[in-house]
Amino acid sequence: MTVIHSDAEFRAVLSGLPVAQQRRVGKRFLDSISELSDNPKLEKSLAVVDAPQASAQDIAEAFRVASTVARDSYTLCGREADWRRQASHFFAAAAAACLDAADKEGQGEELAWTTAMNARMARVCEKIAQGEGYDNSEVGKQYEILRAFLEDS
Repeated sequence: MTVIHSDAEFRAVLSGLPVAQQRRVGKRFLDSISELSDNPKLEKSLAVVDAPQASAQDIAEAFRVASTVARDSYTLCGREADWRRQASHFFAAAAAACLDAADKEGQGEELAWTTAMNARMARVCEKIAQGEGYDNSEVGKQYEILRAFLEDS
């Protein structure tokens, strides 16, 4: 049983996974915050991660959609400091990170890590929107998601 006590351990385990596994665990991070997404295009794009016959072209198209949503939501969320929109933007940024091309230099090592960090930012924004303090519970949840993923693999 893998136990993770720090972000350094978390990041090291994530970077040691092959790209396909990083995408699958990244999708699990996104599933845990799915209520923060307000764009149905992202759900469809993320489905490619679980599709057994997904091609590189399918992933590239899903990435294009997710990055467009992230870019468009960035311009919207910054205008009025709407924290719910900020959360939605960070969800989209996490989706884009999860689907990003792994053929870039060093990119494959960071897919799941970048997905996790954007997912945490989405949760922080949601807590601010609700007037709550951030309790860091998303970090523990991500450690547990990774542990369960490793046990299932």
